[in-house]
Amino acid sequence: MNIGIDVMGGDYAPLEAIKGIYEYLNSGKFSKNNNLTITAIGNQDAIATLLAKYQLNHISIIHSDEVIGYHEHPTKALKEKPNSSIAIGFQLLATQKIDAFISAGNTGAMLVGALFSIKTIEGVIRPTIATIIPKVNGSTGILLDVGLNADCKAEHLDQFAVLGSLYAQHILHITKPKVGLLNVGEEEGKGNILAQTTFPLLKNNSHIEFAGNVEGRDLFEDKADIIVCDGFTGNVVLKLAESFYDIACKRNLQHDAYIQRFHYENYGGTPVLGVSKPVIIGHGISNAKAFANMIDVAEKMIETELCQKIKDSFKVS
Repeated sequence: MNIGIDVMGGDYAPLEAIKGIYEYLNSGKFSKNNNLTITAIGNQDAIATLLAKYQLNHISIIHSDEVIGYHEHPTKALKEKPNSSIAIGFQLLATQKIDAFISAGNTGAMLVGALFSIKTIEGVIRPTIATIIPKVNGSTGILLDVGLNADCKAEHLDQFAVLGSLYAQHILHITKPKVGLLNVGEEEGKGNILAQTTFPLLKNNSHIEFAGNVEGRDLFEDKADIIVCDGFTGNVVLKLAESFYDIACKRNLQHDAYIQRFHYENYGGTPVLGVSKPVIIGHGISNAKAFANMIDVAEKMIETELCQKIKDSFKVS
């Protein structure tokens, strides 16, 4: 397998990306028996210097002399900067020269590239992105969508439940993940029109284990492993959780074992679920640990053939 990394994406590029590669290759997660190749995409001189420093002589380099900035328009930038690290990454992924692509660069450009360079899996109406939910009991769940689809229909949330279930089973190793619908009450019939029309679809979906409505206070409890909602609501929840962690740090509470689990670096990035190849989007402030964990997620997605499993699931549905 060959994992491509945009080492020019992120506030601390390219240093933290290269350190992340080093950290992953020297971690217990990496098996020296596997067939892993890593391709670093970015400025060749800068990369070569860092690879030499960390003695990563076996890492391939694909030169890129352009970078898409955070404030650039995603679609326009991809068209006008074909030699950018993100554009080249998607070219390599689309032509099967790499098996997964990782970047902590311009999120919009990553999403546009994922949707238009490698395409959506047939049968998937809209791809989605998720975030990890650290539960009080020590387990892990996911919330989706968290920003890719601000306005949704019931059919979208129904598919998000399937995509989330497959990710939970094959990447998080949750045998029978329970799906909850984020709502303002537990009883059937509660909520706005979207929630009311989504509930019966989830209830009758034979591909998932539906656990009913989940309220905001249940997010970190064990009522559901996957919680679905529209991207507007999900992004508000995500940003609220991030601010909760920031406040905890300011009040010197970050050393609590549970609070530590809210740090983004523990999970690295989020995959775009529903596209035909593994694409992992990282936080702009990603450090070495975050990049190492992104590589870990990408490797698991390739090993488990998650994208193929999603294709198979939507063929039968």
